Amino acid sequence: MFETALQKEVEQLTLQLLTTAGKHFGKAPGKVNIKFDLTGKAAGMALFPHRATPIIRFNALLLLENREDFLKRTVPHEVAHVIARNIFGKKIRPHGVEWKQVMELFGAEASRCHSYDVSRSTRRTLKRFSYHCECRTHELSSIRHNRVLQGQRYHCVKCSQPLKQSSDTDNL
Repeated sequence: MFETALQKEVEQLTLQLLTTAGKHFGKAPGKVNIKFDLTGKAAGMALFPHRATPIIRFNALLLLENREDFLKRTVPHEVAHVIARNIFGKKIRPHGVEWKQVMELFGAEASRCHSYDVSRSTRRTLKRFSYHCECRTHELSSIRHNRVLQGQRYHCVKCSQPLKQSSDTDNL
């Protein structure tokens, strides 16, 4: 994927915030991998793979459509997760006191959710398959349907009977 000037700006801001936190807490913040591959409703996401460099994923479409607010809120929000975990340990609450302290250091609002319009952000739509029991019809996603094909069994919570696939003409 090509890198835009806006993505470069996010990367520079991320490095600036890491440096600010490192100086404030007297501890090197470490490296962070940045990706712009997030889709759906989330604007950003911090991931902490076991014994690997933390990853911050950003939603490139929401960044493009909400540039100013994204730089002001979303980037500090995700970087604060990385800093809080690095400084205070992995047993902290995601939006707890430690994270709020880092957000305050960044001069950013410590809010959990964004209010961006996500209608244009792509979302995965799963195919549905009809199954039935003795009391009604159920719609299973393609994920559960594939698990059934591999031997997984599902039961109705109401009548406790196993779900059976309906004829192919019933599938959505």
